[in-house]
Amino acid sequence: MAGTFPITLTWTGNTAEGAYNRDGDAAKPEGLARIPVSSGPSNGGDPARWNPEDLLASALATCHMLTFLALASKTRLEVRDYLDHAESTMDTVDKVTRVVAIALRPTITVAPGTDVAKVEEMFQKAHKYCVIANSITAKVTMEPTVVTA
Repeated sequence: MAGTFPITLTWTGNTAEGAYNRDGDAAKPEGLARIPVSSGPSNGGDPARWNPEDLLASALATCHMLTFLALASKTRLEVRDYLDHAESTMDTVDKVTRVVAIALRPTITVAPGTDVAKVEEMFQKAHKYCVIANSITAKVTMEPTVVTA
């Protein structure tokens, strides 16, 4: 499963200006839609653009969801909907600022009669196999809500 995943990040501005522009664009060489990026608003960035902290939480949430869905499919769990409200938390510890925690709070809708304990087990197991989860050091909390519909 090894591979490379190239992106192109572009920025134009002048850092000699005190309030220099922090807006850029991330893109894939294949011509997929560009992602408008910036720093977080507390660092002078545009709140209407994705910032690195948003993207890290998004990468983890997406990877975890896809891993969970693969496990659900393999174990014949009928998942019908997945809505996550992920959140990253930044803090400064010992003069180093980093993402210290990411919370995953999905609502997972399954078919009536589905074994909720099995759904929760596969959700926890997904963390073990998620590539992004295995690549970060931030504490990850997982608080799924499983509903039937």
